Amino acid sequence: MRHIKVRTPAKINLTLEVLNKREDGFHNIQSIMQAINLYDYLDVTVKNSDRLKISLSGSSKQIPYDERNLVWKAAELYLKKTGIKNKELSVYIEKNIPVEAGLAGGSTNAAGMFFAMNEVFDRVLSEQDIQDLCASLGSDLNFCLSGGTALCTSRGEKTEKLPSPDLDISLIKPVGFGISAKEAYSKFSKMKDKSNPDNTHKMAKLLKKGLFDTNLFYNSLEHAVINDYPELIEIKNSIKNSMMSGSGPTFFVPAKQIQREFTDRFIVINGLKTISTGVEVC
Repeated sequence: MRHIKVRTPAKINLTLEVLNKREDGFHNIQSIMQAINLYDYLDVTVKNSDRLKISLSGSSKQIPYDERNLVWKAAELYLKKTGIKNKELSVYIEKNIPVEAGLAGGSTNAAGMFFAMNEVFDRVLSEQDIQDLCASLGSDLNFCLSGGTALCTSRGEKTEKLPSPDLDISLIKPVGFGISAKEAYSKFSKMKDKSNPDNTHKMAKLLKKGLFDTNLFYNSLEHAVINDYPELIEIKNSIKNSMMSGSGPTFFVPAKQIQREFTDRFIVINGLKTISTGVEVC
């Protein structure tokens, strides 16, 4: 029997600029993605067996614990790639990252599963193999695996490491709904003005010089969805420098805590920090 526990960080998009729709149905983007110290944990146990068996469980009632879960899909892809058979996998997912929140909770869990499996099986796959598996399963997994700060291009899977800024971060998310990437990108496609200020490359240049400017925060998808949700408008109008992450509906703020009092219609997480790491063994 082998056992490993890994922690998988949430991500925010300091910038997210949607460029154009691709032939495969995805969109090309340019984004500065940033890992923060809000973690889910995967507790993975592998035993020998006479057949393949995958069992998922966890602390959240909002996610499925079957083949619909990206952790399950990651395990299957890893075993198929390596040809490893006759194993019983048990995974407990401790969820602390809000679900359907634009924080890459599912993606970071899947990246963590690829990482954990490769550690358990003595790194039978190369780092490039793991990167390729990540890219095959989703657009954010490659970033989530390595974490830190990165310029992410193509559909998000191509990453270039950048120096990480030292920022305090707080999060605020409306309770009761999520926004899927499909919804956000569909609404973006219907926008008349799809132009971007190219804040992504402006921020990348500053980061390489050890500088940072919150005025460069930008998210194309925020413009696409904000007017459909009064809660998002309330956040945007109430908190200076607030910016939606990913497809939302979570907003991040570069502050130790959000000063304004919000009702229980919102989840507020204060006291977070930017980090320079990704998936790690606990």
